[in-house]
Amino acid sequence: MKVYIAGKIRTESEQEQLEEIERLCTSLGFETFLPHRDVGLAESINDIQRIFEGDIGQGFNEVDLVVAVLDGLHVGAGTAWELGYAYAKGIPAIGIKTDEPVLEALEYLSAILIASMKIVSSVEELRVELIGFKEQAKEGL
Repeated sequence: MKVYIAGKIRTESEQEQLEEIERLCTSLGFETFLPHRDVGLAESINDIQRIFEGDIGQGFNEVDLVVAVLDGLHVGAGTAWELGYAYAKGIPAIGIKTDEPVLEALEYLSAILIASMKIVSSVEELRVELIGFKEQAKEGL
């Protein structure tokens, strides 16, 4: 089973947070796609097509689940796009927002994002959801 890990990737701390989630997913037996690791960063406008083709073509190829970091004042534009793309393709998503309760974040998270996925508030809650997702997938076989 493959998990696409979405979130802001411009700062070292943002990348570290995504890498922590990647380690959790891997420890539970998931294959992972991590954009900054697997495709790299856009350093200039010349990188745009490479990033798009890598993230979407490679990253979403046979993906079963998206895990998206929703921390910060606003969800990253790329993260929001990836979540919308996943939703349109029928790929489930789990959001993780650790910096404030979702009920207090309506101003920063759109109602559409909140309604489209389960959102957890800690890595431990994410672990529980990932285990449940994996168990449901086994039952569906």
